[in-house]
Amino acid sequence: MDRRRFLQGATIASGVAMTTPVLAKGPAKVPSGASGGTIPRVCSTWDFGVAANQAAWKVLSAGGRALDAVEQGARVPEADLRNHSVGRAGYPDRDGKVTLDASIMDENGNCGAVAAIEHIAHPISVARRVMERTPHVLLVGDGALQFALEQGFPREELLTPESEKAWHEWLKTARYKPVANSEVKSYNAGPGGTPGDASNHDTIGMLAIDAKGNLSGACTTSGMAWKLHGRVGDSPIIGAGLYVDNDVGGATSTGVGEEVIRNVGSFLVVELMRQGRSPEDACREAVERILSRKPNAKDLQVGFLAMDKKGNVGAWAIQKGFSYAVCDAKKQDTLIPGKSTY
Repeated sequence: MDRRRFLQGATIASGVAMTTPVLAKGPAKVPSGASGGTIPRVCSTWDFGVAANQAAWKVLSAGGRALDAVEQGARVPEADLRNHSVGRAGYPDRDGKVTLDASIMDENGNCGAVAAIEHIAHPISVARRVMERTPHVLLVGDGALQFALEQGFPREELLTPESEKAWHEWLKTARYKPVANSEVKSYNAGPGGTPGDASNHDTIGMLAIDAKGNLSGACTTSGMAWKLHGRVGDSPIIGAGLYVDNDVGGATSTGVGEEVIRNVGSFLVVELMRQGRSPEDACREAVERILSRKPNAKDLQVGFLAMDKKGNVGAWAIQKGFSYAVCDAKKQDTLIPGKSTY
């Protein structure tokens, strides 16, 4: 067989509404699940998930596939020059190189990922090509770049002037200390933005269920700022940063990826939902698993976001400050403060 053709084929709490206008109307008839679940629906991590959700909603509201929705949604923060935690404007590693990670997973259990890829602005789309056009799940580094270029993705310089300036400032002290919730602190920083030190950042994770009741997920990141060159977190690792089981639900994570990897976090959340936990309860138990095994992790941030087969959404984090966005036919700009242990 030609290997290029291999594999082809929660009750929502009252959230803080952002002022982004509605982009698309929902289908004329939207089935509802129990406990507030709604189909179709898309959710994603952090404040910048609102714009990502709206791009995904254009696909879902037209009756499109969840896989297409999460890819299109994830491409929004990847291209956002205000976003220093995902994509082309991400802060570099300590050598000044911007390396990106991404994964994607569909309703059939197919998955693809890239890690430590340079010079490619949309790693989520490369991850999908890995899934659909190779017999592999994960390509890394120079091999991932070679594959992307062969697939027609343009080679670009990803280190923006703003990111390069921030890197040179960091080099003055070269002190590496992750800061919780800097995803939101650094987003759109500057005049009119949110102030904060971006010493740590990572991910947008996205989950969607389409009108046919099928689930897919995506996760994309530029990883932690000032990391060792070659460091890879949980985002491109299926079962850690992302996992989807179409019979049960999907989960994704954000925060310090090393802690998520050690506990195979997203897979754990889905398995807990399989046992009957709600999305929120499953996320909470996964966070508590991390804390029970490593109590000093309370000084870090890890957040999980989950969606079950009925479209119920829930989340939990170690610390306050984690937020997630939800979009469906009723409202396209909902932003919800995530619950936390501390």
